[in-house]
Amino acid sequence: MSIIETMIDIPMEHERNVCGQFDAYLKKIERTLHVTMITRDGALKIIGPEQTIRQAKSVFNNLLELSRRGNTITEQNVDYALSLSFTEKDDQILEIDKDIICRTITGKPVKPKTMGQKQYVDLIRKKMIVFGIGPAGTGKTYLAMSMAIQAFKSGEVSRIILTRPAIEAGEKLGFLPGDLQSKIDPYLRPLYDALYQIMGAESYLHNSEKGLIEVAPLAYMRGRTLDNAFIILDEAQNTTPAQMKMFLTRIGFGSKVIVTGDQSQKDLPAGATSGLDTAIHVLKKIDDIGFCYLTSSDVVRHPLVQKIVEAYDAYEKKDADASRGFRRNSSGTRDRKDGGRKNR
Repeated sequence: MSIIETMIDIPMEHERNVCGQFDAYLKKIERTLHVTMITRDGALKIIGPEQTIRQAKSVFNNLLELSRRGNTITEQNVDYALSLSFTEKDDQILEIDKDIICRTITGKPVKPKTMGQKQYVDLIRKKMIVFGIGPAGTGKTYLAMSMAIQAFKSGEVSRIILTRPAIEAGEKLGFLPGDLQSKIDPYLRPLYDALYQIMGAESYLHNSEKGLIEVAPLAYMRGRTLDNAFIILDEAQNTTPAQMKMFLTRIGFGSKVIVTGDQSQKDLPAGATSGLDTAIHVLKKIDDIGFCYLTSSDVVRHPLVQKIVEAYDAYEKKDADASRGFRRNSSGTRDRKDGGRKNR
């Protein structure tokens, strides 16, 4: 295998952004693709086998183009560009970057960062009801909120309704102080956080007082008909089948509904069936309902979150395989499904 080298010019104003602090991003590319990268006098030299040089050059050029478009390059950008370099879709990171949904109060653009997120956003644009299903950190709620605010600002809908079941995450918090709003606010805090970041506190409070933006627990949805609204149900894995049916039958004309949830993080009582699981099974064949399944590769939080999600997925799969491989019989032994027997 012959070793070759190539040169890439780096504009001075983009060098630190693309290379990372202390060349951290270059070192990651080197470790992943087994090449040598040397920066000197505004140029990057890449040394290695021809195939891996092609990959490294593609990754670096994609990151450089993202930087030229005004993006702050993160470790997640580098990881995703590297993963795409092993496919024939390595230029898709630039296509994804063109899709700006809206801007935050500080002017920062909100856009999908992975192919899974791009498919999720496209599905929201096309379907009346969309289920966004995936692990923590994949942007399910934040992107749905961005789409809702954009639709509200452009006049596509006249109000936004955000809801989630008021269930503690494996803890009993007891009686909370204050009036009813104070009691439910802790459960709805993630929704408020996203609203404040995208709309700003003043704009949210103004529209909230006029009843145009509503943040409420799921129990408040019963008996209502929601016309011309963008409705988001968050943490749907914590609904019961009855609650999910109740929610989905609230939808009126001109409305769009996003249901988000993580099937691996249920806080329901032991043995209880999740309304999200039931809805996926019952509604999967209806054309106007879309399902988007995000994975660990779509995690856009700290890279460690992606590793945690993958570790838990592997552990749960191993545990499930072990459970399927054996069944306990009444005499205290475990029978293999293949007919063999193994003593305890």
